[in-house]
Order: sequence, then C-alpha cells, then structure tokens
Amino acid sequence: MLNPGKAAKISIYLSEGSTHKGAAAYASILDFLFFRGVTGATVLKGVAGFGADHHLHSASMVDISDKMPMKIEFIETQEKVDELLPQLQEMAGTGMIEIQETMIAKPPQAAKAKKPPAPHVKIEGKAKLMRIYVGESDRWQDKPLHEALVTAMRAHDLAGVTVYRGISGYGAHRRVHKEKPFHLSRDNSMMLTVVDTEEKLKSFLPVVDQMVQEGLVVLSDVDIIKYAHRAETGEAHD
Repeated sequence: MLNPGKAAKISIYLSEGSTHKGAAAYASILDFLFFRGVTGATVLKGVAGFGADHHLHSASMVDISDKMPMKIEFIETQEKVDELLPQLQEMAGTGMIEIQETMIAKPPQAAKAKKPPAPHVKIEGKAKLMRIYVGESDRWQDKPLHEALVTAMRAHDLAGVTVYRGISGYGAHRRVHKEKPFHLSRDNSMMLTVVDTEEKLKSFLPVVDQMVQEGLVVLSDVDIIKYAHRAETGEAHD
C-alpha cells in the first residue's frame, strides 16, 4: 500500500508485438504486477514512434503495425521495485525500463468497503388490523375513494396501508361481481388494510365515518412479528 512520501515511478517500453513465453509481453507484465500486489498499473499504446532499430512505426487504416510502442507505468515503493526488477528485466526482453524518483502527495484509495449488514432483529407486539371494504366506483370529492383514503391515512401518519382489488365477490346487495376478460367492471370491491396501534386507528375512525358512505370497516386484534435491521444509531427505520 502506498503512503505519502518518496516512491519510484517505473516505465517499461516495448513493442506491441513483443512476447514472453508465447503471450503478449505487456499482458504478461501486467498480470505479474497484479499478482505481486502492485497498487496499480497502466498500459499505454503509442500511435507512432521508433525504437533502437530506428524504424518508424505508425498506425494507419491501411497498415496496422504490430510493432507500435507500448508503455507500462506503475508507482511503488523503492523496496517493492527492487524486489520486482529482476523479473521485469527478464520479461521486458529487448525493451527499456526507466526508473524515476517521485513524490506521492496523495495515495490512491480503494473503494470504501461496504459496511457489514446490521444485525437482524425480531420485533413482536400487539396491534390492531383495520380492513376497509368499499366499491371501486365509490368517490370522494371527485377522486376514487380508495385513493382518497390512502392519502388521508398518510396524512394521519398511519404505519402503512395496502390496497387490494377484488376479482370476484358480492356484498350487502347480494349482486355477484366478477372480473371478465375484455370487460372493465367498475363494481369490483376494494379492500384497504392497515396495521397500527389501537389508539391511532381509533383516532382515524371519525375520518372513515366522514368519507365512507357505504362500505364495511372491520377491526381485529393481531400479533405483530416484524423482522428488521437495527440501525447502528439505535434509531428505528420504516
């Protein structure tokens, strides 16, 4: 791991066509650096250049040369460089290795490790379950009644509500309502369920009395078993 202070910058120059044990030399060197724990390395490909043989090489649409210059750069501590240098010299073959003294002002940082999941906790207790049955076509101030009830529950800070749309059934009028293919019936029943404390649900009942002109409201005792992750601060999350 690199720290602020003195370090060594290594540049390895070779041609794209250079090989090491049957593989591209630059790829072999990159693998070597990775598995030997070098902090990071970059491979750069030149678009034109010449080497010790003084042959000019350039990439073009007509002729793609395999002798284009390649450069591998990395920065490490001098101790690490001394450890790797003999093997790098062998892998670079006829290429050139340059070592420069440099100063690290700010070392690279790996992505922040994910925090371990919060402990799983089980919360149990007593509460009330409210079920409200209304018709899909019922309205409240030019808005579908079930949507208006959800809005009202949210405004009264109830724990949460789920709306179910019935596909078959009958009510007090004993008319059977059934959802049929290619037919959108507006007489289907809607059921809203919400679980909260008895105190909060009973305080919401006057709102239900005002909004529901025809329907059914049922209150039941329930046992709550809730699985949740406890926050590190100890605060509860919904």
